[in-house]
Amino acid sequence: MRTDRPVYILGYGAYIPIRRISTEEIARVWSGEGGGPNREKAVAHEDEDAATMAIESARRAMRMAGVDRVEAIFVGTESKPYAVKPTATIVAEALGQRFTLAADLEFACKAATEGLHIVEGLVGSGMIRSGLVVASDTAQGRPGDDLEYTAASGSVAYVLGGPEEPIARIEYGVSYVTDTPDFWRRQGEPYPRHLGRFTGEPAYFHHIKSSVLKLMEDTGYRPEDFTYAVFHQPNPRFPVIVGTQLGFRMEQLEPGLLNDRIGNTYSASALMGLAATLDVSRPGDRILLASFGSGAGSDAFVIEVLDGLPRKREGGHVTVRSMIERRVEIDYAEYARYRGKIRV
Repeated sequence: MRTDRPVYILGYGAYIPIRRISTEEIARVWSGEGGGPNREKAVAHEDEDAATMAIESARRAMRMAGVDRVEAIFVGTESKPYAVKPTATIVAEALGQRFTLAADLEFACKAATEGLHIVEGLVGSGMIRSGLVVASDTAQGRPGDDLEYTAASGSVAYVLGGPEEPIARIEYGVSYVTDTPDFWRRQGEPYPRHLGRFTGEPAYFHHIKSSVLKLMEDTGYRPEDFTYAVFHQPNPRFPVIVGTQLGFRMEQLEPGLLNDRIGNTYSASALMGLAATLDVSRPGDRILLASFGSGAGSDAFVIEVLDGLPRKREGGHVTVRSMIERRVEIDYAEYARYRGKIRV
């Protein structure tokens, strides 16, 4: 998919909670041995949720973009604070935006990349001048379940618009979906369920490879035409496996690999990896972005880095890596309290 007129990224911002719990600490409580697939994960405090984190990342994105007005706000999340009340209106109010489209999007871990497609279409059609896409999750995991080792918290936001001081251009996009029951949560259930045997195949690998191969077929690009590639990160292994299966080299993947330190931030996962990659990119770099959402589907994009990025990274931009290094370790008791694991 390509819009009639070019659409650009004007700014981006991320937010990662300072608190971390090690997977060894989680294993100590439930199994008494080992750890998880990653070293630790980011944990939202008891006064943080998907809305507050979305506001933090959105403010940073708008500051980098140099805009004080957006005409659309889409928030992708699967852990919104209200079952019936939009998170996007909370974000809009905090940002001082009232004459704006505002809606929440759901599609598991690709809830926000479908927002990229939507805002790209709105800007590309001329309906709006600029729009905001936010990914924010506190990611739920049943106590003792495999998901608890990776289900983490974080948020990232992007401002899309026209050619005024852009940092990157969205060149092309592809979406691929099927009805694959690998992960779900029914209304009223506090935690999601998953079919572990479906998680890799036919879920993650099939959908990402389908979207990326179609994108390459449509554009004529090959792995060597990209400086970097960013994939959804449910664990530290999957993005490396799918990247190498598609023909990418490890050095193309490394900037966006974050799961080992912060866990799976769900709807923010792929877009957080993109933010970390933009933090080190140079003008002329071409980035492949591929998300995955259980249920299931994948969005793939070609993103070209432009001359405006280095200048806009100056002057107070908070990098993803700096937030990863800024950490306070907590134990399982604090984690259980902050994330509402103890219900009274």
